[in-house]
Amino acid sequence: MSKKKRLIGLLCIAVLCSQCLCAQTRQMGIEELFRLADGQSQSIQAYKTGTEAAREALKAAKAQRLPDVNASLSASYWGNGKLWDRDFGNAMTVDMPHFGNNFALEAQQVIYAGGAISSGIRQAELGTLLAELDLQKNVQEIRFLLVGHYLNLYKLDNQICVLEKNMELTEEVIANMKARREQGTVLKNDITRYELQKEQLNLQLSRVKDARKIANHQLVTTLHLPENTEISPDTSLLERQILTLTEEEWQDLAEGNNILLRQSQAAVRMNEQKVKQERSERLPHISLVAAEHLDGPITIEVPVLDNNFNYWYIGVGIKYNFSSLFKNNRKLKQARLNVRQAQERHQLVQEQVENAVQEGYVNFLTAFTDLRTQENSVRLADENYSVADNRYQNGMALLTDMLDASNMKLSADLGLVNARINILYNYYTMKYITHTL
Repeated sequence: MSKKKRLIGLLCIAVLCSQCLCAQTRQMGIEELFRLADGQSQSIQAYKTGTEAAREALKAAKAQRLPDVNASLSASYWGNGKLWDRDFGNAMTVDMPHFGNNFALEAQQVIYAGGAISSGIRQAELGTLLAELDLQKNVQEIRFLLVGHYLNLYKLDNQICVLEKNMELTEEVIANMKARREQGTVLKNDITRYELQKEQLNLQLSRVKDARKIANHQLVTTLHLPENTEISPDTSLLERQILTLTEEEWQDLAEGNNILLRQSQAAVRMNEQKVKQERSERLPHISLVAAEHLDGPITIEVPVLDNNFNYWYIGVGIKYNFSSLFKNNRKLKQARLNVRQAQERHQLVQEQVENAVQEGYVNFLTAFTDLRTQENSVRLADENYSVADNRYQNGMALLTDMLDASNMKLSADLGLVNARINILYNYYTMKYITHTL
């Protein structure tokens, strides 16, 4: 029997130890949150790869400035030839050397292509810029997503504290009621109603804790942390000074940093380069050419000469596509219309960003007003609860008055927590709109 008890004890210890090892609480600030996301977010890594690919495309475009060099080498078996008159009479066999060889080395350097190469390089540079802006935009989106989860976690933790304090307060009231019931001054029904309120608080607390588990899991999954990590928000977050700017200053920040604006500007420049590229099709292409040939046998003579013939040349080549004069018009017109469309989209993005900043700033100011209102509500609710409790203790108020005061206090406490978190959320929303997270 003692062995069984010892075994059970060891198993209990093992279970408790495993739970301690599995539950890893990690206090984390927003800056560390961003750092982990930059290094571990799968979405950010995908955009980093896209940026690397765009840089390689730029290198490939710049390589078009280098000369084209081609070499060929062949060996062949030659059969005997046939020689006829013009009417295919008097056929005669011509002996041929049976081994043929050919070697050619050719080089070409473009010196003028109507701006096509320069335009292609510029487009690749803008493509790299757009890829980098996509990466920055994704970083901002991931950070804002994490801020939302993080502040939600902070809000839920504060709600848990408020609910637990109200649970303690309710238990104290119930204990006082039970003591007064023994004296015959409180009915059993009064205690039952307060115990019902306690159960409602307990249910609400359970729901908030479950919501916290969900928010924590979403945060852990996005950061690719161990599954059983429990993130604890920085408790000093609400004590930090929040940078309060004017609406004009926020608008200036957005104009200089908003990635959507920078992307639309880059799209305009990209389409302008495409116009230049289409226009280059109407211009001649000039290049330097050089070649070295070694052929054998020499078949331009009859009988065929069984010799190797070496020759080389260097010169200037000019190529002009006359069909571009009547084929390229539509493409050039389309490219110009694309430029105009890109400019119009840029103006639309400017309007959207300006409206978003204005809306966010108004909501930011409203959050401060809401905080002041909630602070007054908490003060008044505490005073009301104190008066109701005093009157109830002296038998001058009904239990319903006490319950109403208790519910008002709980609602005001929760509202204050939400108002404080809401200011932070609106502040980070403004930073997200201006892309300065």
